[in-house]
Amino acid sequence: MLRVRVAVALVLGVVWVSAALAQPAPANPLWHEQKIKNYLPHMTSPEVADLLTRTDMVILPVASLEQHGLQGPIGTDFLSGLERAKLIAQRTDVLVAPILFPGNSPYHMAFPGTITLPSETIQLVYFQAAQSLLAHGFKRFLILNSHAGNSATVQYIVDRINQETAGIAVELDDAAQPFLKRPPRQGPPAFDRHGGVSETSRSLYLTPNLVNMSVARTAPLTLRPHLEKILPEVVAGDPTATRVFLAEALKAASTGKGTSTKDMTETGVWSALDVKAATAERGRDETEASVNAAVAFIERWKQLRPSGLK
Repeated sequence: MLRVRVAVALVLGVVWVSAALAQPAPANPLWHEQKIKNYLPHMTSPEVADLLTRTDMVILPVASLEQHGLQGPIGTDFLSGLERAKLIAQRTDVLVAPILFPGNSPYHMAFPGTITLPSETIQLVYFQAAQSLLAHGFKRFLILNSHAGNSATVQYIVDRINQETAGIAVELDDAAQPFLKRPPRQGPPAFDRHGGVSETSRSLYLTPNLVNMSVARTAPLTLRPHLEKILPEVVAGDPTATRVFLAEALKAASTGKGTSTKDMTETGVWSALDVKAATAERGRDETEASVNAAVAFIERWKQLRPSGLK
């Protein structure tokens, strides 16, 4: 009888241990990310070494943390640029290495949550990050700028890499322009820039759960009279009107130009369109066109200069 009891106890013990081992390990309830191919924060060092056997290319997204109207997250530019880079990296081998969240956004500082850094700081951080990646064997840098206010800074980063290191850098969207097939225009030409229909549409496609369309609203633009006067020519695509308009508009309050975001729009949306017209379908079309063009450029560069050349 004793032997039977011992045997039963052993069986029950094995069953209990097996059941305990079968239980899923405790996990952070907020963690929902899936591992993404070629995305540096998710990779191990051996995986990076393996990628280096196939490519010497790396995408460096340059973004911002700034207001995007009532409906868009502060991280719109960072997230949109990063997600686009990830999509590119699924179709052609290239490392995606995010470096900074914030960019240069002093004109949005009247809206809580915006974080802005000086251009000098941004370019230095990216240049030094590129030097680290060069030390590991990456040689070609595709700078993906997802915030227009970083344009001059990005050009300086590109130039410093090309002039001061063994690396080779290009601004990705500019390089991909010859391959870009724009989706059909939806409606007549209209002024639609920061936080507007186009940008919100891309967010609805790339990061849908972060956009709150129930509060989306476009406030009337309050441009200075001389800027209001040339706006139709900007909308029509006049290059000179566009250049001088953007040289003055959307500038920090400290410049005295009277063109900070808060000076020109109550909600932070810089658009003459109704933001509620944004759709995920439009965002998908615009994103796919951009990704296709970037992949086409990268593949062409790989043909012209195979990885591993000194």
